[in-house]
Amino acid sequence: MEESNVILQLRNVTKKFGDFIALKDVSLDIYDGEFLTIVGPSGSGKTTMIRVLVGMDKPTEGDIHLKDVRINDVPANKRPTCMVFQSLALFPHRTVGQNIEFPLKIRGDDSTSRRKRAMELIQLLRLPDDYYSKNVMKCSGGERQRVALARALAFDPEILFFDEPLSSIDFRLRKTLEKELKDIHRRTGKTFVYITHSLEEAMVMSDRIAVLRQGEFVQIGTPDDIYNRPQSQFVSEFMGEVNVFPVEVCKDGRLHCSEVDAVFACPSGVQVPGSRGSLVVRPEAIRFLEPGEQCSSSLKGTVFNEYSLGSRMQYNVQVADKMITIEKLREQRYEGDFDRSVSIGWDIDDSALLDIVS
Repeated sequence: MEESNVILQLRNVTKKFGDFIALKDVSLDIYDGEFLTIVGPSGSGKTTMIRVLVGMDKPTEGDIHLKDVRINDVPANKRPTCMVFQSLALFPHRTVGQNIEFPLKIRGDDSTSRRKRAMELIQLLRLPDDYYSKNVMKCSGGERQRVALARALAFDPEILFFDEPLSSIDFRLRKTLEKELKDIHRRTGKTFVYITHSLEEAMVMSDRIAVLRQGEFVQIGTPDDIYNRPQSQFVSEFMGEVNVFPVEVCKDGRLHCSEVDAVFACPSGVQVPGSRGSLVVRPEAIRFLEPGEQCSSSLKGTVFNEYSLGSRMQYNVQVADKMITIEKLREQRYEGDFDRSVSIGWDIDDSALLDIVS
């Protein structure tokens, strides 16, 4: 993405509450029209981040720029942005149309133009036209979610912020709405900034993901970058199940893991002998080896158990005292017996050496 397309910038932003530092000197570029998700565990600073971005809180230090204009002191209601809250904050005794039209009524638009815009948004969000007169509390949870989004879009904001809006919705509906939000983003071309603790939401919807930990961004990149090229063990584990091998660099450049008494190929080029780190391998990157099959790193163990995950199968393979997780498509399932000795392995490009300490 080009720097000229940056719509919102954080530069060295710190937010303190007394002696507690919630955000620590963070910088971030948000690009016009992108879907950016800020993800992190509880206590990472997500709530503070969204409040600072929206204008509900002022940064203690640093600057926020919207299209090159400093907006630190501009209140939330004076910014060309809008927020979709987790609670949705709809008016329970009003109709769908009245809820959508509310920001336009506050702005002073006449009733004819308000209704026209509400009907456009009802159609955009794929709700029936007659929902305009339907009480919002008679709508399903997913429909109310659409109404809240329509109301946010009504004011034609430049950026929409989302504060974990799907967290209280059941699993099946949540998966549907994740795809719908991504579709709506594509249709509107708006800039979406989404806050969540769910890596699945982040992976499904985002153009980029920013991983927040203890008030700092530890990695920012595309979903593919974050998942396949994590820059720390924290990121690799946060973005999904992984196999982690504590290793030490040998004199020949390979990696020794005392947990399984094995030597692995090093994926990160030349390393200082004696350095320690974590070799991380995703479950889907490990395969069962056929007799005589070679790969850059391999182990011998026994199949302990299997688990059905719908279209995928997961296996636990015991190597010494360590349990290795392998994941395969159902049509690639392991057909052998449990407690049978097997060889497993992975290619060098499917592993990552992280958190290296000399």
